[in-house]
Amino acid sequence: MRIVITGAGGALGRAVVQAFADRGDAVTAIVRREVAGLPLAVRQIAAGDLNDPAGARSALDAAAAALGGGIDALIHLVGGFEWSTVEQSRPELWRQLFSDNVETTLGTIQAALPWIGDGGAILCVGAASAQPAGAGMAPYATAKSGVARIVEALAAELKPRNIRVNAILPAIIDTPRNRADMPDADSSDWTSPAAIADVALFLASAQARAISGALIPVTHNG
Repeated sequence: MRIVITGAGGALGRAVVQAFADRGDAVTAIVRREVAGLPLAVRQIAAGDLNDPAGARSALDAAAAALGGGIDALIHLVGGFEWSTVEQSRPELWRQLFSDNVETTLGTIQAALPWIGDGGAILCVGAASAQPAGAGMAPYATAKSGVARIVEALAAELKPRNIRVNAILPAIIDTPRNRADMPDADSSDWTSPAAIADVALFLASAQARAISGALIPVTHNG
């Protein structure tokens, strides 16, 4: 399969890239800047903000060209997070999280669709914390709810082309960044990037051909 993965430089992105490369897929990784440690066969495409339509088109056009002129599955992992109570939150934060999550998803998908053939797959990242939203999670949960609505609507819109659109909903991912940010938290229930990557492998595969428009929690301590 020909796979494009955005946000490939983060801990989750690296795990997802590795999983698809290990399966033998042709993988193009879209990153902020070239990163060390990805499999040598993976082509890296440096891109700016994917919330900019022109930038997203440039990145996805280059990714599709690197894969021979088409995309079988788009795995969109780019997003942003910040904790803030409603009372203390600033309008700028709400706009930033909307841009980081909703606008990047929209820009990336719109840029990728001309390259995705019938029968392809799109996978996005929502958040298990989006419904219900806990204390301090309203700005982030609102943005991730927007991603979920894109997934649901797009799955219906692309059904005639048999392009499946789904989202995974992680809780806390066991990454070095999260461990550093929450040094006193109990990480025993956090989900490993490798376990989430396994779900991405399945949802992009033919074995998941009956699943579209789904919002799938990936919250077990895998």
